[in-house]
Amino acid sequence: MTSPLPAELERALDRIAAAPRLLVALDFDGTLAPFVDNPRSARPLPEAWAQVMALRACPDVAVALVSGRALESLRHVASPPDDLYLVGSHGLEFHFGGTASDGSSIVLDAVDKTRRAALGRVLGEVAALEEGAWVEEKPAGYVLHTRNVPEDRAGALEETARRAAGSAVGGLTVREGKRVLEFALRAGGKGEALTRLRAHTRADAVLFAGDDVTDEDGFAALQEGDLGLKVGPGETIAPLRVSGPAEVADVLAALATRRRVA
Repeated sequence: MTSPLPAELERALDRIAAAPRLLVALDFDGTLAPFVDNPRSARPLPEAWAQVMALRACPDVAVALVSGRALESLRHVASPPDDLYLVGSHGLEFHFGGTASDGSSIVLDAVDKTRRAALGRVLGEVAALEEGAWVEEKPAGYVLHTRNVPEDRAGALEETARRAAGSAVGGLTVREGKRVLEFALRAGGKGEALTRLRAHTRADAVLFAGDDVTDEDGFAALQEGDLGLKVGPGETIAPLRVSGPAEVADVLAALATRRRVA
């Protein structure tokens, strides 16, 4: 049985459910799936994923996962159907509902490959300074993970990584998340990804839910008539908030019910 939703959120769902063509875009970690120490072990809450599938089956509703994960990693943890819209690497990778060639790969030239290799070496040296730190490979860069580093040392390690990467490579896009620090050779961003998804799906309205600092770009790209939903604590420009993935499941269930009877 789902929990009652705040009246303000109920009204927002009434409004957005009436859109002729709706895009539901969802972050994965912290939004559909609880955080775990090993990112490869993350899985969506069954009740949340059931509602993703319910919305996917609704007429004139497009559903997208918009994640900082690389597409390969997102596919591993979510096991999505092939016709689901996927955005990986903060908007640098796309999979548009069954079209494997629609921006799904990042091509690096020889210069970028050299820069990426140097970045990997530097971050590997930084991660070796603290037990529990590790580096994740991405198609256009690397991510330093500090979730398993004591909090009083994680900040210093991330600052060391910033200085070392900037000195060795330079010209990087740096994104700070929840105990992760990503260095990318390309800019991208979830705001650009949502704009592209909106155009591709011809959506009249967008619901975007996310929990991390990097999701603020997505909230900033929303327009009048859209709905931004912050998941969990932290400052945000999103107008509405829920506490975690279980509450996201409740929101998606309420939206699916409205959409089926709209």
